Amino acid sequence: MSVLPLVFTSGWASGINAYAVVLLLGIFGATGLTDEVPASLQRTDVLVVAGVLFLCEAVADKIPYVDSVWDSVHTVIRPASGAVVGALLAGQSGSLPDIAAGALGGSTALASHLVKAGTRMAVNTSPEPFSNIALSTAEDLGVGGILTFAIFHPTAAAVIAAVLLAAGLAILVFLWSRIRRFRRRRAQRREEKRMAAVRGGPPH
Repeated sequence: MSVLPLVFTSGWASGINAYAVVLLLGIFGATGLTDEVPASLQRTDVLVVAGVLFLCEAVADKIPYVDSVWDSVHTVIRPASGAVVGALLAGQSGSLPDIAAGALGGSTALASHLVKAGTRMAVNTSPEPFSNIALSTAEDLGVGGILTFAIFHPTAAAVIAAVLLAAGLAILVFLWSRIRRFRRRRAQRREEKRMAAVRGGPPH
């Protein structure tokens, strides 16, 4: 069977939490749950590093504004991870060219990353931190659940991932005006503080 649905789903998941994808796929392969996972993802050192980075992300992703900084840093990391994982999955099965799989995984990861980062920017306009915690927890559970489902039902999982990606993009378009207003207000406050500091400075 073509590995294409698993590549798509893992790409979508990588855009949300790349370390969870590497960790889960490695565990699935190491425990014999699937033979689609290449040996390179099952290595102990890879699993340990992915586990540590996953814990770091689990903490950073739940702190307002820290999550947006974390997302900015991972604008390159998540799509690159999605591309590498996709190419490795394709190479393991031999049913899809590595370059095509890498392009699919990377582009899907980039799209879902943009949805995640944009949504977090909108959520950060709220003063309370509980929205971040709830959204981050839902993302972690969603990635884990859908990726696990993809091992047993790859096509159905890919359809779910595609629907979630499309819905996320639609929500992002809806929230973009809120993000722009928030940025304008924040820039205005910074300018007001700067002008107040200038007016309150020592006389010349």
